[in-house]
Formats: sequence, C-alpha cells, structure tokens
Amino acid sequence: MGQLAFFSAETDEPGVADLAGLLAGPGQSASTKSGTRVSVVVADVWRAQAIAAEMRATGLDAEVTRSDEGSPLARTASISGLDDLHRRWFTGAVKTMPAGWVPTPRALRFWVLAAGREDVRGQYLLGLDPHCPQSHAPLATALMRAGIAPTLVGTRSVAPALRVSGRRRLSRLAEYIGVPPAGAPASEWPGAQ
Repeated sequence: MGQLAFFSAETDEPGVADLAGLLAGPGQSASTKSGTRVSVVVADVWRAQAIAAEMRATGLDAEVTRSDEGSPLARTASISGLDDLHRRWFTGAVKTMPAGWVPTPRALRFWVLAAGREDVRGQYLLGLDPHCPQSHAPLATALMRAGIAPTLVGTRSVAPALRVSGRRRLSRLAEYIGVPPAGAPASEWPGAQ
C-alpha cells in the first residue's frame, strides 16, 4: 500500500495562481489595458482542451484556438485578476521565476499538461521555456522544494527539460497531478503506463 497523498490536484481547490505551472513551462502572459492573458502553445489538441478545462475550473474564461503557426493554443480571457501573476513572473518582457516559488499540485498539473512527456521507460520530462534559460536552474530547485528532485537536461538544445526519474519520484509526481485527462496517451502522463 502506497503513502496517502494529502496534497494533490484532485484535492486542492483550483486558483489562478496555479497557472504559474504554465509559466514554468512554455506558457506566456501578456498585460494590456484590459488586463492580463495567460496562453500556451502546445503540441496536441488534447493538451489544449485539458488546459482550457483546468483554466475554467479556476473560474476563468478560456478558449482553445490555433497559433499563427497552426499549433493548438489554450488561453484565458484578458482580465485584471491575472495582473498579479504576470507581475510576479515577468520583469518587462523577460519571464523569470519568482524567488521561493514552489509549485502546487495544480501548478504541476498545468506544467505536465503543457509540456510533460515520457523520455525513456522510467523517466519523465517537464519541458522548459528555451527562451528563458536563466529560469531553468531555479525551476529545478522549485521542483526539489516540492519533493521531486529532477535533473536539468538539454540546456544547449531547443528542448530543455527537467528529467524526473526513479520509481519514488515518478510516483510522487503522479500522485500530485492526479488522473490523466480524457484523450491523453499513457506515454504522456506519469504513472499511466
């Protein structure tokens, strides 16, 4: 019998601060006169649909559309309720992880939905934003604070990531993020294989 998870995406109350999980990965936010919009371009339609559903669970309006390049894109409406999240994660146009940030289970779920994938059997990758290399090491530290020690890989490639390996770490990640959404391939969700 495994240890009972007291904190998981299935037991945590959703909140707009959890969208930080998208910003830890490839997500972006943009501030305008009407407020802030959080968006993320993803590889698969199922990811965009699941992210939009999670956004709606926080009480935000969200939509799935296509990027200029034709990739699936999930985004919120522009609202002032996201301004604080934007201010914490961006200095001007530069995305930077806030000091001391620790991902919540729901933030981890957003991160996995946006950029999680199996690497090789027994290893899982959480994609990082290749345009923000200064955030990669702090994000590894943030994941350690959540009890999941990763390895930073691909720092010189277009696909940097944090690799989670080992049965215990993968099990903890799977407990935190909960069950896969409909349409998610088993290889894209830790613990679903």
